Amino acid sequence: MPGPVDIRACARHIEALQRPGGDIPWIAAGVWDAWNHGEGAMGLAIAGREAAARKALDHLVERQEDDGGWTGDLGASVPLDDANRNLVPGTPETARDTNFSGYAAVTVLRSLLALGALSDLPRYWPMVKAAMDFILAHQTPHGDIVWRARDGEEALDGIDSLRAGNASLYKSLECAILMGRLLEEPVDHWARARRRLGAALRENDARFDRTGTDRRRYAMDWYYPVLAGVVPGETGRARLYARWTDFVKPGLGCRCVSDEPWVTAAETAELALACLVVGKRDQARSLIADLAPLKARDGGYWMGWQFNEEIVWPYERPSWTAGALIMAADALDGLTPGSDLLIRNWVAEYPVRPDAEALPAFLSV
Repeated sequence: MPGPVDIRACARHIEALQRPGGDIPWIAAGVWDAWNHGEGAMGLAIAGREAAARKALDHLVERQEDDGGWTGDLGASVPLDDANRNLVPGTPETARDTNFSGYAAVTVLRSLLALGALSDLPRYWPMVKAAMDFILAHQTPHGDIVWRARDGEEALDGIDSLRAGNASLYKSLECAILMGRLLEEPVDHWARARRRLGAALRENDARFDRTGTDRRRYAMDWYYPVLAGVVPGETGRARLYARWTDFVKPGLGCRCVSDEPWVTAAETAELALACLVVGKRDQARSLIADLAPLKARDGGYWMGWQFNEEIVWPYERPSWTAGALIMAADALDGLTPGSDLLIRNWVAEYPVRPDAEALPAFLSV
């Protein structure tokens, strides 16, 4: 039975925010980064908005910098207005985030699969290859990848590595490897780097949050290793159950941080995807259903709900929130080709040789 997400309405909202150059900001007032742009692009592709999705992919190509990364706005630096309701972009801080840059691989593969357009992969391959070179230039000898580009000759160990961001990069590398195998390009060095990254995430937790900020209160640090396939199967289920009551507010969704009375639609959608990864489909469907009150009349979803004050907060409908809901609905009900890209570890299931023998069936659409 189809889920409760109105995919068309979410896509209309994303497209309404998209600018003539193809970029998809968080909100009409601004804020742009490659990761959240990618969420919107994939949502458009899944919804069949082909022209808009292609414009978004082409914008990534045009905006990529010489070393393969992208400069993006730091949304966390954007203040709220005097009423504490709406974001006021102004001139946010910027960064060249490795996770945000690596996510281009997920964006390209998921979008082309949904559009039935894998024949266009060679057009975007140079961008993906450059993005992987950029992120792996920031991998430490311990396997973790620092969160931002270094400043000149800055030492990598002086920059923090973020748990959720590294888990996301684990998935980005998987998608890049799959595309490389399709094109019969050499990707063994990426596969080795991904194995080192996975080992760091599973076995060397001291490599993360080295600068003293404990991010375990953030839901993404909890569920992203499961969502990205770093912690699979029964171990992944145990990880989710261990802190389920810390983060999940029954009937409302997933808190963004464990110690704040605030559930957010995007984190709830991603947690639903993590549940699907470990076979908990009923929990995934319930999480998405819980977000019904945050569905906006004019399309998309409100960012979150402050349940102590019982208000929508902030009073914004980000493009990436709508994209996350579209992807979760697609994964739940298998609506488009590649709907399970985000919820299966394809490299582990199909450990193929460089000649691309035995490629996964979904890549043949």
